[in-house]
Amino acid sequence: MSAPTRLPGDPTARQELERALRVDHAGEYGAIRIYQGQLAVLGRGPSGATIRHMAEQEQRHLEAFAALLAERRVRPTLLSPIWHVAGFALGAATALMGEKSAMACTVAVEDVIDDHYRRQSERLSESEPALCQTIDAFRADEAGHRDTALAEGAEQAPAYDLLSLGIRTGTRLAIWLSERL
Repeated sequence: MSAPTRLPGDPTARQELERALRVDHAGEYGAIRIYQGQLAVLGRGPSGATIRHMAEQEQRHLEAFAALLAERRVRPTLLSPIWHVAGFALGAATALMGEKSAMACTVAVEDVIDDHYRRQSERLSESEPALCQTIDAFRADEAGHRDTALAEGAEQAPAYDLLSLGIRTGTRLAIWLSERL
């Protein structure tokens, strides 16, 4: 079976790789900032240890993508200053709404990231098998975060459906922008 035809305007293989690394690095950075915002509010509460554990995993992911950016000579997103503020604000705001709302934030973000990593791994599987192994391993961690948050009662958060919809939409927009800028 032949490779799909590249249409005018479609990203080249190099551009596809750059987008993947750029957005994955940005996403891990944003996740750390979300957890830092949540820890600023809930760090001493019952969910503090859980949030701290997830943040530590995100830190390892960020370090891996930072190394890949340098190795592959890919610049990070230009939007990092925005994700610095927005991530912390989202984490703190959901934590101020309560532990279940903070967990709802994790579920919403990780659902989008799970789908994003799955599609990315499928697109890059033939050209970047080693990168796909990394993405797949991180995807498993992200799914674990989602499952932990569900077990912590995320779906019991006030206005769960509305909160989840807003966070999922924002996460998808952040992905789209970070791939391109």
